[in-house]
Formats: sequence, C-alpha cells, structure tokens
Amino acid sequence: MFFGLLGKKSEMPNPEQALPGRDRQMPVPEKHFVNGNPIKGPFPDNIELAMFGLGCFWGAERKFWQTEGVYSTAVGYAAGYTKNPTYQEVCSGMTGHNEVVLVAYDPAQVSYETLLKVFWESHNPTQGMRQGNDTGTQYRSGIYAYTEAQKKAAEESRQMYQGAIAAKGYGEITTEILDAPEFYYAEEYHQQYLAKNPGGYCGLGGTGVTCPVGLGAEAN
Repeated sequence: MFFGLLGKKSEMPNPEQALPGRDRQMPVPEKHFVNGNPIKGPFPDNIELAMFGLGCFWGAERKFWQTEGVYSTAVGYAAGYTKNPTYQEVCSGMTGHNEVVLVAYDPAQVSYETLLKVFWESHNPTQGMRQGNDTGTQYRSGIYAYTEAQKKAAEESRQMYQGAIAAKGYGEITTEILDAPEFYYAEEYHQQYLAKNPGGYCGLGGTGVTCPVGLGAEAN
C-alpha cells in the first residue's frame, strides 16, 4: 500500500502531539461501487453498523462487501485524535487513527457473530502495530462496538479465538476492543478500491485457523 509501506511509526502519539486536522469532511461518492447502495447514512431502519480494523483497508473492505447480508461498506479512519484526517496524515503516525471498515448490515440476514468470524479469519490479530509487511499504528487490529451486545460478543470471540490460535502456536492477541469512535471517511479513491483496481495491492493474510464464533448463528 503506497504510503502504508512507508508508515513505520509503531507507537501511538499523545493527543497533544497529534495533528490538528480540519472541520471539512472528506467528500465521498453517494453509492457503493459494487452494489449501488449508499455508503453514508441515514441507512434503512433495519440496517445496523459494525466497525473493524484489520490491516490495509483495501483488502479488509472486500472481505465484508463479499459477505452475504452486508448492505454497504466504506473505508475510513477511526480511534485516533485528528479530525477529518487525510491518508498521508494517518500514514505519518501522527493522528493515532486506525484504517477501518464501516460495515452496514442486515441482522436478519447476517449475524454480528458471523462478521466477527470474517474479521478474525481474515488477518493475524497477534502482530501489534502491523499486519504483514504493512507497519504502523494504522494497521493495528481493532473491533469498535456500537452496542454493549456487540462489545460483549467481541470480547467473547477474542477469548475463543485466543484458545484456537494458541493451539496452533500463535501468541497473544493484540486486538483492541473499544466503543465505536467517530468514523472519518477516507478519500474517494480508497472506497471499494479493489473493485475498481482488481489487481491492486492486498496485504491481508489470515492465520488459517478457524474461528468458532458465528457457527450456526443464522439459524438462531
């Protein structure tokens, strides 16, 4: 990932150190490049939100828009300090933000537990401030919960997956689980990037270990 491969800062900045940002929001397309649904709310009443960080957001977003029951996705920045940051600012390591995917989903078609399963199996959550060759604070593993039920499910899934990957020789999971912070949309060219550029860079690589959450959830 162009600037991402240069973003080597592996420690979070203090709020006082963070770049100030700006009031102007990032302009983004109205419609999802893949499915034509809106990428900004308000969404239909039956749609709920989830937010995940699992490395370079180009490949991460594709994992979720390919999941049945997902209404829309968008990529952006969250869990830092800078207001409405740019990609270059995030990659500098001086915003504190993570590269994240906002997932709008229909819980009647796909459970939050299934989204957690996609999250855990799509990356290696034991790597700290990096994912594969992508190094920096913006590549940390994170789950950002919109409700207490989501937070509880996330924490339970982390415990389950820790047992599963430890049995395969992996170390401690470093995934942060936080209440959902403000989501700042990334630049237009990042949205659904791998649909627009099918041969584009994707640095995601899972552990190959199955996550036991979400199994049979749609039957409940």
